[in-house]
Amino acid sequence: MDLLKFAAIDVGSNAVRLLFMNVIEYEDEVLFKKSELIRMPVRLGEDAFYGEGAIKPEKIEKLMHSISAFNHLMIVQDVVSYRACATSAMREAVNSVNVVQYIKDRTGVSVEVIDGQQEAELVYSNRIVEMINSEKSYLYVDVGGGSTEITLFSDRKVITSGSFNIGTIRLLNREVSNAEYLRMEVFLKGLKRKYRPIQLIGSGGNINKVFRLSGNKEGIPLTLKQLIKIYFHIDSFTIDERIRVLGFNPDRADVIIPATQLFIKIMEWTQAKKILVPKIGVSDGIVHQLYNDYCKSKPVL
Repeated sequence: MDLLKFAAIDVGSNAVRLLFMNVIEYEDEVLFKKSELIRMPVRLGEDAFYGEGAIKPEKIEKLMHSISAFNHLMIVQDVVSYRACATSAMREAVNSVNVVQYIKDRTGVSVEVIDGQQEAELVYSNRIVEMINSEKSYLYVDVGGGSTEITLFSDRKVITSGSFNIGTIRLLNREVSNAEYLRMEVFLKGLKRKYRPIQLIGSGGNINKVFRLSGNKEGIPLTLKQLIKIYFHIDSFTIDERIRVLGFNPDRADVIIPATQLFIKIMEWTQAKKILVPKIGVSDGIVHQLYNDYCKSKPVL
């Protein structure tokens, strides 16, 4: 048995995350086991999506110190390899090139700014096809702080994907245009007509929190009725009460409402009755790609 450790850094619009994953090679079986997940609420989207669209010095310093700390932890953990990817906020920030260079100079870590298509490829790297029924169509929906990535799987193949500038931070600040909502609605209703019935697969910290509140066992999907019920339950609390009574992190307590609203809207547009929440995301996809690259680089005996 061989035990390998990989790391993934996800520089999102709401938070920056470091995932450590143990990969266990045992005879003909390979197991992926999450070791640790560290999350820092930097909220780059608060700068990137408004005003001049530049990430401000205060946020750049927070990001740099977070990445620096992550780098020290990766050294201690003896990771085989790592990859750092940045999504919507860094894509849109007018000074993203300078920020990436600053991070590289101060920490030694190279951050890649990836587009929506690359995010969809990371979803596919999660081996998500192994979790789904070949006779059904599934819509993978990842709601982030700045954007929502949607990928359609049918017959265990990627059929199409779309990236939309509809994320929790934008929604919280009412910065999503009607045109972008309409673009998503038209895209989803088009898929519904051709691939109905569709079941959703939800990704992101918000839908995972909602799932935990449901009390469902892992692998049991949420129904639309459950999702709506939980939404109204959370919405009945103030933000302070969500932190104090429900135990939410401060940077989760506000964005969970627009995120849940968006999942409900997507289920209604696709007429999906259930949503699976398998606790996978961009970071998991990064690790799977890293392991695939590792296998390709191993010498043939």
